[in-house]
Amino acid sequence: MTVEDFQLEGSSSLLMEVGINHQTHPRCSIMLWILAITKLWVMCSSSIQKQVLLPPFSGSEMDYIDNHGIFLLSNGSVFGFGFVTSSVSDSTSYLLAVIHLGTSSIVWSANANSPVSHSDDFVFDKDGNAYLQSGGTTVWAANTSGKGATSMQLLDSGNLVVLGKDSSSPPLWQSFSHPTDTLLSGQSFTDGMTLESHSNSQNMTYTLQIKSGNMMLYAALQSPQPYWSALQDNRMIVNKNGNNIYSANLTSRSWSFYDQSGILQSQLLVAQQGDANTTLAAVLGNDGLITFYMLQGVKSTLPITVPQDSCDMPARCNPYYICNSGTGCQCPSALSSYKNCNPGIISPCNSKDRFQLAQLDSGVGYVGTSFTSPVPKTNLTGCKNTCMRNCSCVAVFFDQTSENCFLFSQIGSLQQNDGGESSFASFIKIPGSSSGQGGSDSGRLTIIIVVIIVGTLVVIGVLVYVGFRIYRRRHHPPSQDDAGSSEDDGFLHTISGAPTRYTYRELQDATNNFSNKLGQGGFGSVYLGSLPDGSRIAVKKLEGIGQGNKEFRSEVTIIGSIHHIHLVKLRGFCVEGAHKLLAYEYMAKGSLDRWIFQSNEDSFWLDWDTRFNIALGTAKGLAYLHQDCESKIIHCDIKPENVLLDENFLAKVSDFGLAKLMTREQSHVFTTLRGTRGYLAPEWITNYAISEKSDVYSYGMVLLEIISGRKSYDPVEGSEKAHFPSYAFKKMEEGDIHDICDSKIKYKGKEDQVEVAIKVALWCIQEDFYQRPSMSKVIQMLEGVCDVPQPPISSHISYRLYANAFKSNSEEGTSSGMSDNNSDALLSAVRLSGPR
Repeated sequence: MTVEDFQLEGSSSLLMEVGINHQTHPRCSIMLWILAITKLWVMCSSSIQKQVLLPPFSGSEMDYIDNHGIFLLSNGSVFGFGFVTSSVSDSTSYLLAVIHLGTSSIVWSANANSPVSHSDDFVFDKDGNAYLQSGGTTVWAANTSGKGATSMQLLDSGNLVVLGKDSSSPPLWQSFSHPTDTLLSGQSFTDGMTLESHSNSQNMTYTLQIKSGNMMLYAALQSPQPYWSALQDNRMIVNKNGNNIYSANLTSRSWSFYDQSGILQSQLLVAQQGDANTTLAAVLGNDGLITFYMLQGVKSTLPITVPQDSCDMPARCNPYYICNSGTGCQCPSALSSYKNCNPGIISPCNSKDRFQLAQLDSGVGYVGTSFTSPVPKTNLTGCKNTCMRNCSCVAVFFDQTSENCFLFSQIGSLQQNDGGESSFASFIKIPGSSSGQGGSDSGRLTIIIVVIIVGTLVVIGVLVYVGFRIYRRRHHPPSQDDAGSSEDDGFLHTISGAPTRYTYRELQDATNNFSNKLGQGGFGSVYLGSLPDGSRIAVKKLEGIGQGNKEFRSEVTIIGSIHHIHLVKLRGFCVEGAHKLLAYEYMAKGSLDRWIFQSNEDSFWLDWDTRFNIALGTAKGLAYLHQDCESKIIHCDIKPENVLLDENFLAKVSDFGLAKLMTREQSHVFTTLRGTRGYLAPEWITNYAISEKSDVYSYGMVLLEIISGRKSYDPVEGSEKAHFPSYAFKKMEEGDIHDICDSKIKYKGKEDQVEVAIKVALWCIQEDFYQRPSMSKVIQMLEGVCDVPQPPISSHISYRLYANAFKSNSEEGTSSGMSDNNSDALLSAVRLSGPR
């Protein structure tokens, strides 16, 4: 059937519908012909896209479904106006929006927070009012009724305008005067307008406004918290000084700021080159950042953002967490014992509890100090006392350079300054015993007496100690090693947070003469101990460590200065002659392997949420070692035995500094193999230099074992499942991930999270270390911050290597000789460090 035949057939059907046939009276036939033609014209014209809308007009998404809901085009067909789906995941609700046709980018919407259905209508009525209605309720209106509106047009600039009879007059209404979350080149943003982001998963929104002569970004905390100011951005090209900002305008290259007289004040250069035919867009995203895009054939993201650093926002992380650029969010050590890193102070003014101030980590500040007026000049003690006397104060920041004191009644996420250096001393109010302002005279007198007595005893003690040292020097000249030891001890005592140095007798008493043995590792035995304050410790007696005392103390200082919630803390050490001991915090639940490799069906099994949190915590600990320490630390022996769990099953990586306690020859990355079979990256065996990606491989093996509840190599299993990573790759390729998971636990409702974890594990154990993600990327993938693509299918070289490794009779066995042509000898020819 041709198009003409279809049209004739449609016309004939329509004629029959209105009652025209061969017996119709001639006069009636003429009238019915007119009626049929009119109806046919209405049917054909209702779905045709227009460049001008004339009242009356109405249309729904369903009417323009053949045009993807778009019913109005700009003259050059650059922009379109109509109905678009509100999100990728929801194709049943729609926004009335202006979109850039080339990139399908929404640049303005009438009902951003109130999507409508496909049958709801946009109306431009005969009174000149434009509005959107849903179920008889008006969702949005331009409020142009009775103002003489004659048409609606969409300009090639992206501006939707309602015009009166005089087209040369300013529009009666325009979308450029009512921005949503996007500004376009040529669009003026003036005092009184608001740019607002869509709400994010934490129900947080961000706004851009011009107030009091300054353009500022705000986060919607209990009270709006500013976090960026155009006048304080040091990237601005300043043209004038002394006048306030009244408006801002995007051009093809820059964001320009003007005073009320229209005089250019400053500019932010956005693009190196600008094209008049290219649209520049500034979008306030639900992450609080203003991102700039070039809209042409494709949507290209420009490298500049406002603010420059994503951590310059009070809602980048949860309240009280520290935002560290590139590595995510971390709870400060002072709040690590609190649930969700929050001291739980909601309304201190209405609480009968007593409070104290806890000092935050060095280099921690708050973006709000740049936008809040300080209290009158004072010193640090006065600043802290001011906060303690002010019941609504929950945090205080003292600038030790300017001596400005900043108090806050609410707090967002904190920020770690680059290099950890900051002039601020930062404190958070936590529950506890207060310092007690304004005590009684008798209390003060008691304190004075105690201070005098203690001071006297200290002076006497110092004099006795000095006399003893002089006597010993005269009768027992110090050896060279003792001299070095004394010098190192003095060095250690000057370091804030350095581990405690114990005597051998102190640790011997703490462990009851090393009577309660917790385990045996490749570098010594571990014993349970208890300090005088009641806290339990795990004491490791090191054997075969090749350094001298001075080098050992230097290494311990480095390890002891590393503090992270997911790293086992080094409490202290001992070095006396041949005795070298390390005292770690005690982990009540022991190592991870005892919880995931259980054969007894009646044993307690870790549920999925606990396993996932263990995997995520382990990743965060490794990311800290790889990226946040002053010197990058590669663990070299990640395995379930070195992931310890506290009483709440919080995962902490242990032995992360032991590699630094080995001899130079053993730590050489090209000559000596270290680690544990089943977790070694291929580069250990193939003579490539190791890197942090070697730890990523080992982590991937551990993650796969957490998911499956079995060892990566188990010869008891059938030949197909013996080497589990190869089996996991096969099942992932077949799309069957259920056989990868531990059948003993339930994953109902967590299938997507389990699949993500499996994909992450398979990415981590790629043989090509360039394909493995960094640990910070692993954290982002596990937390759902970024998508996880399908991992490539690994070859089976690792299967051959590990299968040959397990042929040896002993897991710690050695043999001599290595042949480059005999793969069976690859692992059996070198000594491994074994469990630590």
